[in-house]
Amino acid sequence: MSPHDQFGNFAGSAETHGTPADVIAPLPRVSIQAFCETPEIARLIEQATGDRRMEKAHVKVQMGGGLAASEAYRNAPTPNVIVIEGDAHRERLLETLDRLSDVCDSDTKVVVIGQVNDVLLYRELMRLGVSDYLVPPLGVVDLVRSLSEIFRAPGADPVGRTIAFVGAKGGVGASTVAHNAAWAMARQLKLDTVVVDLDLAFGTAGLNFNQDPPQGVAEVVFAPDRLDAALVDRLLSKCTEQLSLLAAPATLDRVYDFHEDVFDPLLDILRSNVPCAVLDVPHLWTAWSKRALIAADEVVLVASPDLANLRNAKNLIDLLKTARPNDAPAKLVLNQVSMPKRAEIKATEFAKALDVEPSAIIGFDPQLFGTAANNGQMLAETSPSHKVNDTFLDLAKRLTGKIEAKRSKRNLLDPLMARIPWKKAG
Repeated sequence: MSPHDQFGNFAGSAETHGTPADVIAPLPRVSIQAFCETPEIARLIEQATGDRRMEKAHVKVQMGGGLAASEAYRNAPTPNVIVIEGDAHRERLLETLDRLSDVCDSDTKVVVIGQVNDVLLYRELMRLGVSDYLVPPLGVVDLVRSLSEIFRAPGADPVGRTIAFVGAKGGVGASTVAHNAAWAMARQLKLDTVVVDLDLAFGTAGLNFNQDPPQGVAEVVFAPDRLDAALVDRLLSKCTEQLSLLAAPATLDRVYDFHEDVFDPLLDILRSNVPCAVLDVPHLWTAWSKRALIAADEVVLVASPDLANLRNAKNLIDLLKTARPNDAPAKLVLNQVSMPKRAEIKATEFAKALDVEPSAIIGFDPQLFGTAANNGQMLAETSPSHKVNDTFLDLAKRLTGKIEAKRSKRNLLDPLMARIPWKKAG
């Protein structure tokens, strides 16, 4: 097949595609924001949101093109996918992408709808990191296929990451930290997030989110032969528009002794379908809990500043370093700091002993945390203006990569811009 034919399969109308529409994979739970220049493209994207394969995606359509996108994300995290409508001028399109690269998060995918069916331009945009370049005439199926292939094509990066929270000791508030961080990911960073309560006997996620679902994570582990993405989707309890829960049964009518890889299929499904899966791992040491921590993309260790926590935290950090030599080290959250009348290790000394800089330090506030727990609310619901909410937002950004947020530019853009005559003349 010639390069032009390959490009035609990306940029042509629905009739140019050889793949039937019914084999397009559904999109995962991702956020998509489109910035259009013309009403026609805006209508096309609106129509695409009604396609059955777009059911789980959160789509927002607005006008203004690339300039509006650059302004919108100057002080806000970018979604999973940005769709930009460009015009027929190659230089303006590249300049638009140049501006967008200044404010675009590193893991955001960009799809460009242009007006020039140019193989060389297509190849250059691919080298810049653009995920796809589409040219009218364009149908709903073309757009849905393009968005689907970003996530479902062979070799595509995983949609999301798993983030495991565990306490260095029982009672240090690891579940509370996990749930509030997940809330910040979903509500403030606009990332679809699933909380998985792995404490099947005593889990509190259902209580904290004021949910009492009849099914949850137990159905996943006790019926492994039935497990697939559709089953997981049916078991999710919706907490907010972009936050869902796989609750623990929290009953003692059976014991929960599992094989070490019992949760592997579930985590694979979540990684392929949800941007953020927050694992609330109980404070116990079994083959499956150890494996859940080692297999997670990020590990957050929650500790209170006393000697037992220090010992346990060091043991966990050392084990994870050995078991995950090519991964980022576990992140440390110090919780319940400055509890009255308690002798505690200073946060700086605690961190120094572990050779880990705390990602968050949360003060002891029994009134706020107790009220939220008893009301089945997150801290941001109980006290929206409390400064602890900023701490959880910052932690959520660190865990999702948004703390690096704005890139200086896509590095590969500079050499291309340098070859354009108008750029050199300036």
